Amino acid sequence: MTATGKYLRIALGVVVIAALIIVPMNFNRYGLFILSQWAVMTIAAMGLNLTLGYAGQVSLAQGAFVGIGAYAAAIMTTQGLPLVAALGVAIVLCFAIGWILGYPALRVQHHYLAFVTLAFSTLAFLVFRNEDWLTKGIYGISNIPRPNVLGFATNRPLPFYYFCLGSLALVSLAMWWLIRSPWGRAFVALRENPVRALSLGIDTRRYTLMAFAIGSALGGVAGTLYAPLTQYIDPVPFNLSLSLDLLMMVIVGGSGFFFGPFLGAMIAVLLPEWLRFTQGYYLMLYAVAVMLLLIYSPTGILGSLDRYLAERRTKAASALRAVAKSRLETAP
Repeated sequence: MTATGKYLRIALGVVVIAALIIVPMNFNRYGLFILSQWAVMTIAAMGLNLTLGYAGQVSLAQGAFVGIGAYAAAIMTTQGLPLVAALGVAIVLCFAIGWILGYPALRVQHHYLAFVTLAFSTLAFLVFRNEDWLTKGIYGISNIPRPNVLGFATNRPLPFYYFCLGSLALVSLAMWWLIRSPWGRAFVALRENPVRALSLGIDTRRYTLMAFAIGSALGGVAGTLYAPLTQYIDPVPFNLSLSLDLLMMVIVGGSGFFFGPFLGAMIAVLLPEWLRFTQGYYLMLYAVAVMLLLIYSPTGILGSLDRYLAERRTKAASALRAVAKSRLETAP
């Protein structure tokens, strides 16, 4: 990457961050809710991107881990405990369950593994719906309080949006570090060729389990934010459709790309709202738009962009070689 390209990317990042901070100041309550939901779903999709995009392990259970985090936050905060305590419980619980759920990945792959995680997602939904003594079943849990952060209340929509945005920034920094660490390189090696990774001395068993566990823990983090965002939860939002939505976010944005979940969540959360001017047709148009994206960009939006830029670099390098060759041939 040239110095100019690097500076342009930095400038673009600064503009986007500034826009996320300044522009929402003029939004109404519903607009801030949608942006907060985008931040929460991005965190959950980042966890699935680690499991699927970087480690190559298919999971249809991410929505269940969001539900576990949400119920942990709802149950504990309505009993007077702080949200940070619920966050700790959700991370530990989701990490442990994700680690256990990773064991089938040591024996089965691809659609077989998808069925295993699908079974867990169904089991979690049944627990949410039927264990009234814990989750209050179909009646749900209401009046979920929003936290105080460093002495500042987040009861109003704008402060809570900034709380969600700050949480997304912290998770993003942690994920950026993880991907560029030896662990991240091991995850990519596991995705590309497990046999070759094993021959290079990578403990594929441990890294497979870690991919599931860390990705699941991020789902729990998203859930602890989702509960105070909606301030009411019941089992319906955490059925299989949420896991499928998160899977779509990762694939449409670009599986295995750091910013893929950001873009995929924006399309999944914001695009239906932008299409509401069509009234009763907005869901149909949204479905058609997603299908067209997957047809013409099977590697995701960022995957197609990366391929386009790679082709341009290849053509530019070929042109430079041709010029250099012609100069050598014409030289006396």
